[in-house]
Amino acid sequence: MKPVEAVRHTLVSLREMLLSAGPIALLAIGVLVLAYWWLDPNPPKHVVLATGPARSAYDEFGQRYQRALAAYGIEVELLPSQGSSDNLQLLREGRADLGFVQDGVSERQPGEQEDGLVTLGSMFLEPLWLFYREDVYPDEVVRRPSTRQLGSLTQLQGLAINVGNTGTGGPVLMNKLFQANKVDTSKMQLTRLEETPATVSLLDGTVDAVVFASAPESVMVQMLLATPGVKLMDFSQSEAYSRRFPFLSPVVLPRGVVDLAADDPPQDVRLVATTAQLLAREGTHPALLQLFAQAARDIHGPAGWFNRAGAFPTIQRGEYPVAREAERIYRVGQPFLQQWLPFWMANLVERMWVVLGILIAVLLPLTRIVPPLYEFRIRSRVFRWYGHLRDLERELEAHPERAADVLRELDALDERVGHISVPLSHADELYDLRNNINRVRRKVRPETRQAEPDEKALAR
Repeated sequence: MKPVEAVRHTLVSLREMLLSAGPIALLAIGVLVLAYWWLDPNPPKHVVLATGPARSAYDEFGQRYQRALAAYGIEVELLPSQGSSDNLQLLREGRADLGFVQDGVSERQPGEQEDGLVTLGSMFLEPLWLFYREDVYPDEVVRRPSTRQLGSLTQLQGLAINVGNTGTGGPVLMNKLFQANKVDTSKMQLTRLEETPATVSLLDGTVDAVVFASAPESVMVQMLLATPGVKLMDFSQSEAYSRRFPFLSPVVLPRGVVDLAADDPPQDVRLVATTAQLLAREGTHPALLQLFAQAARDIHGPAGWFNRAGAFPTIQRGEYPVAREAERIYRVGQPFLQQWLPFWMANLVERMWVVLGILIAVLLPLTRIVPPLYEFRIRSRVFRWYGHLRDLERELEAHPERAADVLRELDALDERVGHISVPLSHADELYDLRNNINRVRRKVRPETRQAEPDEKALAR
């Protein structure tokens, strides 16, 4: 057989196989397209993260997340705000997808659920920093002028204090603490300036003390810790505060942690701290939550001033339900496929594997009909002419006088059959048809019985 003929027969066989398996393939493609549309496995390329004021800890952490997700082609838009309370409102209104929110800023009652929000966990501690100028307190306020140190919120009566800007968690938190200490705020001069103006006011004497509820990464916190004449209040009742308020924890600023060479601070300072959570709207794409949780482990996992390595992020405590994606990342780490495949591919397989499994389980039994269907298609190209051949034979028997017309039609049928292409594995059926045409032809011309060779013999 010539190479061209062999290729032609091979192509015929492949074409018929593809046409036989076509319906099943189209069904599989349709199911995959529908599942892709329904599951929406690939995340959007843009996400909004509510942070906080410029140069705040929230702003600093937001920039770290921005750089981390840029590696996956995700643009993180940082939405500045006044702080935790603002971020909570932005999330509720749908203007932000994720945001940093301090524990204790919500006005919900204990046990009351916040609809539409989930947490990726507690990310870092936010101590309550109460800075004051040690030279402003009269003897009747500071009972021991030689030490000139504050240790209780009750000692703030009659002073000018900045409790934090509206929109941050500071005013809400301080209001709760003032009430617990039975402090009459009407006898205090309370202001609500942002961190930078508040710091300037403290240094120029406009206010006597400032309160920041922030991580130590805050630029203003670090500056005031190193400023001569500015003291940090020691919360001597830190353990009691943690018992009264579940969202507070007693922490210690270790001696020398700010500056080991200068031994700053010169002794341990007791503080109370809340934790900052990374909240997300429930409609945020699961793959984005997974990426943020992975970034959180790298950003907040190292040791800090108030925690050892690996202490954060944590999902052991919190006011909001934990996102399943975050819980899985913290429990088992980075997904296995992402260690070997690009993120988009690993995420696609991970989101679609259930559908792929179901599809395989359904389609495997269906593939059993492909071989019989293939056989039927090939054989039907030959067998469909037997009906015409039978009609010609019956016409010959019924009307012998029309033998010449029948003979012409047999010759035409033989020519058409000669142009049929079938795989070599079914060539015997084609030659059987041509032999049967010859048998009918010999009824018209008996003398051809010996003259015309058998088609199969010719093939051999």
